[in-house]
Amino acid sequence: MAPLAARSRRIAGRATHAGILTFFVTFLAFPFYWMVITTFKTTQDLHNTANNPYLFNDPPTLHHLRVLFEDTQYLQWLANTGFVGVAVVVITLALAVPAGYALARMTGPWAQTLGVAIFLTYLVPPTILFIPFSRIIAMLGLQDSLWSLVLVYPSFTVPFCTWLLMGFFKAIPRDLEDAAMIDGFSHLGAFVRVVLPISYAGLLTAVIFAFTLVTQEFVYGVTFITASRSYTVSVGVPTFLVRGDVYFWGSMMAACLIASLPIAIIYNFFVDRFVAGFTVGAVK
Repeated sequence: MAPLAARSRRIAGRATHAGILTFFVTFLAFPFYWMVITTFKTTQDLHNTANNPYLFNDPPTLHHLRVLFEDTQYLQWLANTGFVGVAVVVITLALAVPAGYALARMTGPWAQTLGVAIFLTYLVPPTILFIPFSRIIAMLGLQDSLWSLVLVYPSFTVPFCTWLLMGFFKAIPRDLEDAAMIDGFSHLGAFVRVVLPISYAGLLTAVIFAFTLVTQEFVYGVTFITASRSYTVSVGVPTFLVRGDVYFWGSMMAACLIASLPIAIIYNFFVDRFVAGFTVGAVK
């Protein structure tokens, strides 16, 4: 009876594990399935409430993709988003890496307080800041320029990434740097040759976070950019594919699917390092 009971418990445990895994896979994959099926459904199939919304009731169509690529400047918006995203990531790393390292190695009662204060600046709502930022952009003559977004977006990517990297650098023992300097490296050399390679997970987390935030930001994009050729995806799609009370759902879902797939693929390739970047400071 004991072996039978143990076997039953193992089977029940595996079944429970498989059920939980299936639930979460279905839950996480459903948005992508919904975008795919909406992209290729006909307009009549989408609007007919008597049809099954989860299946193709009419033959699939490429009409929504043709509208997206022929009637809008979607490819230009993708290029704009990529340019702004890469530029903001470079600026964010250039500022957040040395700031996070300096805060991690700072001693005294003010070190943690300063780190929290920097993080709190990330929580300031964009609706409060876009008016003073507009004055700055106007003074610099950057209206309708992607450089206005490159200038403004680091205001919320740098504080968070600084706080994130500070916790990551704190988890790296100072003894490693001391040993490298004993071997002849300068302080900068020890940081570049020893600390940065170990901090790969944290740096990757900062890159993914900064780029993702840029691709979905709307308030600053719609405030500083008025020329359609300079829109990013997050501004161009709702501006051109929502006309009054008419929503071009198929084309909107196609635009969201194309823009989100690369980020989702990159995230899934590095998900273990991404999780490590967020949790490394939680366990000593």
